Amino acid sequence: MRVTTAFNRLLRIRGASVSAVSITDTDVEVVLRPRSRRLRCPCGQSVTATYDRARRRWRHLDLATRRLWLVYEIRRLRCPDCGVRTEQVPWARPGARHTRDFEDTVLWLAARTDRTTVATLMRCAWETVTAIIDRTVDELLDERRLEQIYRIGVDEICYRHPHKYLTIIGDHATGTVIDVQPGRGLDSLNVFYDQLTTDQRADIEAVSMDGATAFRSATEAALPDAAICYDPFHIMQWTNRALDEVFSAAVATNRADFDLSSGQWRKARTALRTGAERLKPDRQELLDTITTQNHDIGAAWRLKEQLRQLFRIKHPARSPRYLRRWIQRARDSGIRPFVHLARRLEHHFDGIINTIKLGITNGLIEGINAKIRLINARGYGHHTAESLTSMIYLMLGGITPKLPTQR
Repeated sequence: MRVTTAFNRLLRIRGASVSAVSITDTDVEVVLRPRSRRLRCPCGQSVTATYDRARRRWRHLDLATRRLWLVYEIRRLRCPDCGVRTEQVPWARPGARHTRDFEDTVLWLAARTDRTTVATLMRCAWETVTAIIDRTVDELLDERRLEQIYRIGVDEICYRHPHKYLTIIGDHATGTVIDVQPGRGLDSLNVFYDQLTTDQRADIEAVSMDGATAFRSATEAALPDAAICYDPFHIMQWTNRALDEVFSAAVATNRADFDLSSGQWRKARTALRTGAERLKPDRQELLDTITTQNHDIGAAWRLKEQLRQLFRIKHPARSPRYLRRWIQRARDSGIRPFVHLARRLEHHFDGIINTIKLGITNGLIEGINAKIRLINARGYGHHTAESLTSMIYLMLGGITPKLPTQR
């Protein structure tokens, strides 16, 4: 069997055949020639003549211990519509110096380990891995991801200190990241909304968020008909902070009434924050002692537990009345942190009720943020937003790179 025949059967390069093979101690060069004589411009126009040629090499998957290169005289074409264009080869992406099989293998590995390991295994530079990820993600990211969204979630994440943020937009239906914008706040979210067509904006019926004023302002301006939903976790976080203020103020004012060591103080604070149904007997006893000794702490703790029940109502239609009554009780309590909290919840009243009626929380986006922190830590930090964004799309954007052996 001839060497060229053997390499044709081994490599199966689409659109070309092997015409020559050169083997050295470190490399194998496979020279290709096109199977078809017809020339076609990347725009689809059939072209009759070649403008010029240039020898080019593409790095392919290693053959045993040797690096394998595909060599081809790539042609430039004079298209009547586009002018002079470089032909596209089926074994590599436009502008790439690596074959599709090589790049797909890099993507598959990058989604599972750090770039240094990928570069060592593939015997290429670390910068090459980054360039492949950045370039191929743009091609593989499905532009149709923005066409069928109706419930989305918005949150921000700090990926590098000081104050380096990304705004993350996720799709509740697919559980994927549909857009990432550098920065945070009004401008970052507006950039995403500006990408959408009028019909795409009209399709969005609900947006979940954490109560940030900037996110709310941008959403109300761009999506006036969409329901804003505030995450219950953040609502209870506000409530626990108000409860902490009441507890700290009471202990500071009446220190003699509270014989608490530093360890007991932390246990008491944890007991106050813990849901009543999850308290252990010793914590329940400590809680009963504290709430009995101080009226404000007892009243604040009961208000916290009553607000927790809001998100467990079996009939969502009753939630507006329940929340209004809770806000009034908090105001009547005279406890300053809860009076302020009541004012805040009244300002976010519609968003809280929308959360209960639609059953939408920001848990999806919080889970995505946790995965992004893992991606960032595994890469030992990312110096640019673009580099981290490419990894987010690769792992969380619905892209599923496959190895050449999986096709």
